[in-house]
Amino acid sequence: LTPPHPTPLEKIMTTRAVKHRWSSPAVLGAALCGILLGLAAPSGATGAAPSPSDAAPTQNWPGTPDGFASTGGGTTGGAGGETVTVTTFEELNEYATAAEPYVIRVGGTIAYDEMGHEVRVASNKTIVGVGTRGEIVGGGFFLNEVSNVIIRNLTIRDTRMPDDDPGDDDYDYDAIQMDGADHVWIDHNRLQRMNDGLIDSREDTTDLTVSWNVISENNKTFGIGWTDNVTARMTLHHNWFRDTNSRNPSIDNVANAHLYNNYLQDTGSGNWSRGSSNTVIENSYFEGVTDPYYITDDASLTESGSIVVDSEGDQQTGGEGFDPGRFYDYSLDPAADVPALLRDGAGPQADIGG
Repeated sequence: LTPPHPTPLEKIMTTRAVKHRWSSPAVLGAALCGILLGLAAPSGATGAAPSPSDAAPTQNWPGTPDGFASTGGGTTGGAGGETVTVTTFEELNEYATAAEPYVIRVGGTIAYDEMGHEVRVASNKTIVGVGTRGEIVGGGFFLNEVSNVIIRNLTIRDTRMPDDDPGDDDYDYDAIQMDGADHVWIDHNRLQRMNDGLIDSREDTTDLTVSWNVISENNKTFGIGWTDNVTARMTLHHNWFRDTNSRNPSIDNVANAHLYNNYLQDTGSGNWSRGSSNTVIENSYFEGVTDPYYITDDASLTESGSIVVDSEGDQQTGGEGFDPGRFYDYSLDPAADVPALLRDGAGPQADIGG
């Protein structure tokens, strides 16, 4: 979706090489073939990113969120409810929309019968892929004024339509859309090739943590805002944005946006703070990015410890920022280690959801 007050300076759409990649009939046709054949996108990155080591250490992934999703009582999802394993759309839809809490394990590939359908997830749910087997193909999830939801360790992919315009206005197909939600953890997913946004955080969605995801091969990537209020709080860390065009992310009217240890590679824009947002960026890695970080309107953005290589355009800061440590504990990885860490640990993991 397009924000209600789009900024005329949405300079990310002026990166013609990236924009044309998504408007090419050949590329769009190839994406459709991927849907029909059930092919997953390649997981390797393009280009080279220097790092002090070739392989990151094996991680012991926590079962509970950090960042803003850990505040105000935390985010527990379906903890305390029944654990079920689903392998069909009908089963997924039944448990995800139920009033009771559930831990829903996705045990294989679930292809939606209706292209672009978004399952309306109810409060107190965990939806987690079993190892690397959990895939959602041809649709996504919608969290509308719900609380306490975890979406974890899934691949969500392929609703791109070959007859859509480059602005993705004809088909509103998102991977994860949130309107007025709170306490949400989106962790270790692979999100790619959706017709609208990969993640849309809208209408005062708050206490959100987005961590360790691969977010790739899309036009509109991660839009935040769609509100005149300045109340939302969110943490984005250890996410790999790869081969995307705009909104990486676009942060509009967010009271506290904490972005750290993210890796942006070959993207048509960078981290954009706009409206009255207050954004803090720490120890991130920008490679092949147009406008790695920048501000418009009355926004604030502070940056420290990041690395920018093979990139062009703005690296703007302004305003006073805020201290994320006032809200929660966290630790920073060196920016130089981020590419290797995310190649090794972002996206679905074999040791999650078992």
